[in-house]
This record gives sequence, structure tokens and C-alpha cells, in this order.
Amino acid sequence: MKQSAIYKNMKKMKLVLINLSVIYLVIFSSSVLGQNKNNFEISKNLDIYATVIKELDINYVDDIQPGNLAETSIKSMLESLDPYTVYIPESDIEDVRFITTGEYGGIGAMIQMRDDWVVISEPYEGKPAQLAGLKAGDKILEVDGKSAKGKTTSEVSAILKGQPGTKVTLLIEREGVAEPIEKEFARENVKIDNIPYYGVLGDGFGYIKLTGFTHNAGNEVKMAFLELKKNNDLKGVILDLRGNGGGLLQEAVNITNIFVEKGQMVVSTKGKLESKNYSYKTRNAPTDVEIPLAVLVDDGSASASEIVTGALQDLDRGVVIGQRTFGKGLVQNVIPLSYNAQLKVTVAKYYIPSGRCIQKIDYFHKDKNGHSGEIADSLITAFKTSNGRTVYDGGGIEPDIKVDLGKMSNLSYTLFIKYLFFDYAGKFEREHDSIEPPEKFEITDDVFNDFVAYISDKDYDYSTNCEKSLEDMKESAEDDDYFTSLEPEFEALRAKILENKKGDLVKHKDEIKKILKFEIVTRYYYQKGRIIASLNDDEDINKAIDVLSDESGYLTILGVAGKDDNN
Repeated sequence: MKQSAIYKNMKKMKLVLINLSVIYLVIFSSSVLGQNKNNFEISKNLDIYATVIKELDINYVDDIQPGNLAETSIKSMLESLDPYTVYIPESDIEDVRFITTGEYGGIGAMIQMRDDWVVISEPYEGKPAQLAGLKAGDKILEVDGKSAKGKTTSEVSAILKGQPGTKVTLLIEREGVAEPIEKEFARENVKIDNIPYYGVLGDGFGYIKLTGFTHNAGNEVKMAFLELKKNNDLKGVILDLRGNGGGLLQEAVNITNIFVEKGQMVVSTKGKLESKNYSYKTRNAPTDVEIPLAVLVDDGSASASEIVTGALQDLDRGVVIGQRTFGKGLVQNVIPLSYNAQLKVTVAKYYIPSGRCIQKIDYFHKDKNGHSGEIADSLITAFKTSNGRTVYDGGGIEPDIKVDLGKMSNLSYTLFIKYLFFDYAGKFEREHDSIEPPEKFEITDDVFNDFVAYISDKDYDYSTNCEKSLEDMKESAEDDDYFTSLEPEFEALRAKILENKKGDLVKHKDEIKKILKFEIVTRYYYQKGRIIASLNDDEDINKAIDVLSDESGYLTILGVAGKDDNN
């Protein structure tokens, strides 16, 4: 080993051991004072850990990287707890800023992996990537002169992000263009909107699509609602939280406060430490406590989304429509560590106004294999809303009105994962300079037939449910030694299925048209356009409008109808 390499490795080793020694001394001091019954075990194992790294450095056949080993061990340790307790090295601090503020330094584009290359899946409207002409489908060949082949989306994302004002150069390959294209970007402070769209649906129903709970989300929802009220005679409001994975707890309280009185309990947290036990109440005068309200949720609605949904349901302030929510009832705090690293750690569970916790997975009681399961049905408890309706804990928020989502056909699913909808949208965009506004654009039969012709020579082999069932039956017949005598019938049935399968494109024409519509609209009008294009054919929204249109039915759902109004 060269002397310089030895010296650098010794310096790294020294830093790791010094840090471990400091931690050891601090914990040992606490142990002497008897502050924590676990401190002896912690100090003993830290001593073992430091010794292991030291012996590896001395004895291992090749050079080790102490920092990488330590980070790997930390991450493995935390993975044994719950998926929300994570170590954040200094290099990932930008991601933490994005989670809390919705802002990051970069070019403003979503990316995805296709084979060995990273491809632009969607540039954000009005951001550097879109303004510079980057398009969905562009393959990134090089970043700042270095090949991007084999790089993961995380690796490319880390390079594209950086200080606003700094520059990055991409070499891209674009379908239909013979030579690679070079584009230089000045990184900017990219802010992802909490509300990509709001407007009026049907005959006077306000609609607000909320996709995040970053800083100022509550004020943004309030301003959108006030603008809708100012310019329209609203009959009700639809708050769409589908796919919203949550964010800042305080913003959930602020959003709830728009629709409920000041001083109302929204959520409380309970942890091992007394300092983590806290009650969050609304602080301000409400904006509107009377307007009929519907909240749309699905299994992607989590955390802060569930706080808003659960509080409004428990307080009987709005009707919840859609599918059962994700079920995340755990609270995390970010704790600073040395060398600018951070630890995001689960510190408490949260409880909505009825007193229920809607955490679905029990990470704190694992089986002998270390696996976590859902809260047992026997442990699920009934609670009461303000009007006496029965609600339950132990697994997300159950909607007041459940809307069953139709399952995507195997054909459409295969076309989707093979990127054939995505690629055809790129072809369509190259051949059409513009399309109608998203609320008017539709896929004609001519466009559908063109799509069918486009995929005619593409590989999109798929198995129908019938084919899967037939294969299972064949295996069972072979196990029972029946298959030989039944083989002619099996082959005849297989042939019949294949014949019917040829008509699947026509059979699923409406579904294919809908997916094509969203993909194509996104090329011209981006995320906002995709939302607008989906509004007229959305079962959850249609159900919400029906509910809000029926005052008597709305009040009955909330347990209000029939109550004595006398004081």
C-alpha cells in the first residue's frame, strides 16, 4: 500500500474511532448516573463495534473504507426498526429540504429508468428543463461530459441537483432526431406546488387537488378556497387527497382549521418521552364551517393526509369518499448528528380527535423471522365521532362512502409497463404541434387505430386470467396423473382462449383510450393538464358531486339528520 493511501485511511479510521469513543464516554457517563437501563448494553456494544472496525482495518486482506462500513451498519440497524427511521448523510440533506419545503436546487424534471439509461419522464412546466426544450422520452447519454449509461435514477438525480445558479450540461438522444442534442442548464430553486390545480366542477362545486404538505400548504389551500368562493356561488367543496403521502403535521392542522372552529383538537402525539406528548389544536378563526365538504382518499393517502381526513371525519365536518387510506400513524422528528448528518426517527404515534390511532402495520412486535404484520383484527377498537357515528382504529381511514376502483386489464397493464403508451405519446407529439385544451381533448377512433398499428410489431406478450387459471389447472392435472387423458381438451381450450385474446384490443378500447388521453395531454399541458383531463371521467369525483348535491343525504351520512335543533 502506498504511504499516502495508508495516511488517508488512518485519518478516516481515526475519525471513526474518535467519534465512537466520544459517544462511548457520553453514554458511559450517563450509565454511571443511572439515567437509562440500556446504557450498559449500548456502551458494551459500541466498544465491540469500535474494536471490530479497528481489527478489520488492521487485518482485512484489502483496504477498507471505514465511513462506508459505518454507514452500512447504521442503515442496517435502522431497517430492523421501522421504514420511517432512517439515517441521512450530509450528501442527502437536499432531499430533506425538499420533503419539508417542496424546494430543491435542480433543473425541474422527473426521470425514470429504461434498460441501461435514465430517461426524462416529465419536465415540470415553467422550470429550467421545460424552458430549455427538454421533452418526455429524452434519453440522457452524458452528464457534464461523463457517460450516464448504467447510472441509476438516484445517481443521475444527485448529479442534476445542486446549488441554484450552477450549470449542468446534458447530452440527450431524442426519438426522430438523428444526432444527439446538447443542452446546458442553469440550476434554479425548483418549488413543487402543493396545489397543482383548483377550479369549479359541475354546477358550482369547488375542487382543490392537494399533492403535498410542505411549508405553507395550509395557507395555499385557504387562498385557493377563498378565490373559489369569491368568484363562484359554491354549493360545496371537494378536497382531493388521493395519492398524497403527507408531510408536515402542522400544515395538516392548518388545513383542518379552514373548516373547523378555533381551539378544536385535531391530533395528539404520544411517545416514550414526555416531551413528545403534545396536543395540536386549531389556532385561528375558521374560514367556513358550514359549506358541505367531501374529502377524496385512496391507499396512497398517508400521514398528514390521514390526519386531515380523520379529523374531519371524527368531527363530522365532511364526508370521506374513495378507498381505505394507507394507515401511517407514526410521527418522526429529525435529529441533527455530527458532521452535518441527520437522523429521522419515529418518536410517537398520533391520535385523531375520536382517540383512535390509524397505524396499520405493527412494526414494534415482529415475528421470529423479523417480519411485521398488520394490527390483528382482535385488537381493533371502535370509537365514536362527535355525532356518535362508529369508526375504527388499526388500519387507515375507512371512507364513509367506498368507491371500488376497476382493475386495469392485463393487456393495458402490459402496454403500460412496456412504455408503449408513453412512447406512442411521444410519436403523437412529434406529429402534432398542438391539441385541444385538456378538458376538450379526446382520443378519436383514428388515433386509437393508429395506436393499434403502432404496437402491431412491438413485443407486449401478456397472460390473461384465463391463461393463468388454465396453467394452474394443468399443473394440478399433472400432479393427479390426469393430464395425459385430458390433454386434447386442454389444448382445445387454450386455442379458444388465444382466439378470443385477439379481440382484447377492441374489448378494452375505452380503457386504452383513457390511458392514451392522459399520456398525450401530459405532453402538451403537463401535470395540471393531466388533472383537468381526468375530471370528467372520475368515479370518486362524480360520487362526491352526487353526495354534495343531496343536502339531506349529506347530513344523514354525517349523523346530523334527525337531531334535535333546539337549544
